[in-house]
Amino acid sequence: MTNADAQELIEVADQVADAARAAILPWFRAQGLCADNKLAAGFDPVTEADRAAERAMRDVLARLRPEDAVIGEEYGATAGRSGLTWVLDPIDGTRGFLSGTPTWGVLIAVGDAHGPVYGVIDQPYIGERFRGGLGVAAMEGPQGARDLSVRGDRPLDEATLFTTFPELGTGAEGAAFAEVAARARLTRYGMDCYAYALLAAGQIDLVIEAGLSDYDIQAPMAVIEAAGGIVTDWQGGPAQHGGRVIAAAGRMQHDAALEVLAQVPA
Repeated sequence: MTNADAQELIEVADQVADAARAAILPWFRAQGLCADNKLAAGFDPVTEADRAAERAMRDVLARLRPEDAVIGEEYGATAGRSGLTWVLDPIDGTRGFLSGTPTWGVLIAVGDAHGPVYGVIDQPYIGERFRGGLGVAAMEGPQGARDLSVRGDRPLDEATLFTTFPELGTGAEGAAFAEVAARARLTRYGMDCYAYALLAAGQIDLVIEAGLSDYDIQAPMAVIEAAGGIVTDWQGGPAQHGGRVIAAAGRMQHDAALEVLAQVPA
């Protein structure tokens, strides 16, 4: 990929993120916002904000990158011919969005058969955008712009650990997470994709989750790896297709957590 090709992808990703911001913000904390439930049992909400944002994102890609494939949470897969695929989650953290918390985000990744090469985590309400890949590891927000860099190695008993749901995955998965949490210094919950942004920004050490899809992890994966972090599955293998995922700010934290997580049967 040439520098010009890389720069084009970066610029298109920004335009996709801008379109999502414009589509979503009128709905955030709006009175009377309704959610449909995707599940027969349990609660997996989707709102008109999710749908409007993904439509806006796809419109940008159809205009600027018509040869690329697209995978989105709300509207599925569209084939392409270029060898590149955009992976979109218009609102990662719809439960938080419905609750009015500013911890949801827009996830945008572009990659090839080997995984993401560039990713964006965007928080429209706060106005923070985290970018990673193609030689970029940077964020911008209300306090200005700066480079992204993970914390680096530290012992698990000094680590800050995040996950979205206390009731993580299956019983065995939840028990393994609880064992890691018992060894960590601090455990926090409920941040959705913003936790991955915090890891890339050097604020926390670990994010451990299960049951993810490709659109949940590919953008965070690109951003974290560009910032010097590690993202794998619970066996230490590739994570771009989702499932059980661990993101770490250093090899020490990663390996200590993996020692526990890898014992869960596949």
